[in-house]
Formats: sequence, C-alpha cells, structure tokens
Amino acid sequence: MTVTGDWIDRLPDVAEAMGRSSTAERVADMLRELVIDGALAPGTRLSEQKISEKFKVSRNTLREAFRLLGHERLLVHEFNRGVFVAKPGLDDVVDLYRARRPLELAAVRGAASAPAGAVGAVRAAVEEGEAAEARGDWWGIGTANMHFHQAIGELAGSTRVAEVMRQLLAEMRLAFHVMAAPREFHAPYLDENRAIYERLADGRFEEAAERLAAYFDRAEDQLVRAFAPSR
Repeated sequence: MTVTGDWIDRLPDVAEAMGRSSTAERVADMLRELVIDGALAPGTRLSEQKISEKFKVSRNTLREAFRLLGHERLLVHEFNRGVFVAKPGLDDVVDLYRARRPLELAAVRGAASAPAGAVGAVRAAVEEGEAAEARGDWWGIGTANMHFHQAIGELAGSTRVAEVMRQLLAEMRLAFHVMAAPREFHAPYLDENRAIYERLADGRFEEAAERLAAYFDRAEDQLVRAFAPSR
C-alpha cells in the first residue's frame, strides 16, 4: 500500500508549537501522529537534515525524538544506513491485539463514568469515517478508524491509558499497510463503529463491549492471514 505525496511536506511548522513539553517529546508526538494518519509507511527512511530543518530543531534534539519513538517500536536504527519507520510483523500484530483488548474493552464497559464529551468524541470519529467513505477516501477511513479507537480508549478518563493507546494505534497503523485493498479492509468496519457508538450513547455498555470484542477477533484474523504468507 502506498501513500501518495511527499510526507515531508506534511510536517507542520512547529517553531511556535512546542508548548510545555520538551522539544524532543513534541517532535516525537508529531512524528507519531504522522504514523497514525498513515503518512509514514513502514520502511520509510527519515532524513535528519530535512526533518531538523523543517522543525527548526537541532540534530541532537531530533535524535532524542528518534530514540523515544524507537522505544515505542515505531522507528529502527540501522547501522550505517540511518533511521527507518519500523515494519511490524505477524507476532507484533498478535501482541498488539493482546494489549488492546483489555484496555479498550474495559474503557467501554466503564463508559458510564467517562469524562464529559468522551462519548461525543467517539461519535465524531464515526462521522469522520462516514464522511471519508462518502468522498471515496478509503485511506481516510483508516485514519478515522484510528481516531475512533483513540476515542474509545479515552472513555477510561486516564491520561496513561490515552498515552498507551496512541502508541499502540501508531503501531497498528503501520501493520495496516500490509492490506493491499484499503477499501475492502476498512469500509466494513464503519457500520460496526456506528453500532458500538450507538450502544455507548444508549448506555448499553456491555453490548458495546461484546460488539467490540467480536470486531477485534475479525480484524485480528484478517491481519494475521495477510501477514502469514510472509512469515
């Protein structure tokens, strides 16, 4: 699967956007978001010169950001070759679903105490996916799906769960690149996303969790089968 366009052009100008977090952490955050949005595909080589110039940060700062993302399994350093976006394998896919299930299912089951606006964020992600489908943006559906699951995690009202979910979803997005037909893979889940949201909105949290559990089983099976021939 190929993402068109030069991803370097999608990097924001962050000279005034570093906020209170450290510069390296902020750079890592934005590179992670590019992964979640599908702009950085597995195997992409990251140019220190181009990124440091775009972000207006030193190479030492950028290397620290790379180190942080390396710990999250999003980047790998290859000796004498440079830094590359990681390529998840079959074992990674299985482990990612093993990690996601308890986090997201618990968040759904406990959604009665979700923060204000959290269920609305799930709805917004559902509508984002439906809008992408209406304009034939199948890759955009994948991005909306990432936002849907991020919103599901945020039902827990935990900054730690939200942080872990961002890392897991970035890895998941890299795994999705193995699917050669994004429309056939992503589009069928739009109805499931809406069904889960509607149950959340109605307070039928256990039903929503049951739908999500079945959803995970189906998606994991599809990805495992996609990865299996290359094992």
